[in-house]
Amino acid sequence: MKLQQLKYIVEVVNHNLNVSATAESLYTSQPGISKQVRMLEDELGIQIFERSGKHLTQVTQAGDEIVRIATEILSRVDSIKSVAGEHTHPEMGSLHIATTHTQARYALPHSIKQFTSQYPKVSLHMHQGTPSQMSDAISKGDANLAIATESMHLYEDAVMLPCYHWNRSIVVPKGHPLTRKETVSIADLAAYPLVTYVFGFVGRSELDNAFHREGLTPKVVFTATDADVIKTYVRMGIGVGVIASMAVDKTLDDDLVAIDARHIFGASTTSIGFRRGTFMRSYMYDFMELFAPHLTRPVVEQAISLKSNSEINEMFKDIVLPTR
Repeated sequence: MKLQQLKYIVEVVNHNLNVSATAESLYTSQPGISKQVRMLEDELGIQIFERSGKHLTQVTQAGDEIVRIATEILSRVDSIKSVAGEHTHPEMGSLHIATTHTQARYALPHSIKQFTSQYPKVSLHMHQGTPSQMSDAISKGDANLAIATESMHLYEDAVMLPCYHWNRSIVVPKGHPLTRKETVSIADLAAYPLVTYVFGFVGRSELDNAFHREGLTPKVVFTATDADVIKTYVRMGIGVGVIASMAVDKTLDDDLVAIDARHIFGASTTSIGFRRGTFMRSYMYDFMELFAPHLTRPVVEQAISLKSNSEINEMFKDIVLPTR
């Protein structure tokens, strides 16, 4: 049994059993991967994959367990490399962050500027995606940290630490009827077509829940993952925008009016997290503290010692998080 064989079976699963795509991603040949997978199956005396002709069709029951263990083994190998790097070159390495456009564009720039100044020899990479893509990224080791708000059930195998609360704003062109109201209600909002986030992004579920609580249905006519795109379509008159308040730029968006909507929608909480069992480099701890100052290394290490995210949430219940 070789580490290379374990890597092959894990990557084949990650590429939806497409051996050709796996070979391309690993810069090797399709026959080479197929041969090594067969050799591993012969050594173990069981099938990891079911086949139809030359094509893999599904992972066997035994294969599911083998792939899970192989993933853990490869993670441990990465941890060994990280331990070595921490002792030989603590100021060097790479940091991969999975997040959404809103976090990358509006919440992270200041922290990243400070981090790159503090660690100029650390290569920093941003991966933008959906909540499921972000959770996959840290579970597969493609990202070290994930910064997420929605679909927290996807991160059950991760350590998720609350960072800050944030609210929403209604954005409309100047002169819009909603700008003349002293207080905008959810019923007022329900009268207009809405332009907002795709479901599953940056607190979209709270928007839907707020309408549902009042027995109303939002007229969502356009959705996007990018707040800047949403604002563009608000300017075009497609509808009323509902976005994260942090995504309103007073200078660049001076042609729009932002109406505070915290009285309509409940606050959302953004968390930062990583896969359980990950060896945390010193610069990873430092990045988290730059992003959320209450996440000092002792606090993070205490959270790591807990068994579940529900216990972590209990740990943070008396900590007053900042609001952005």
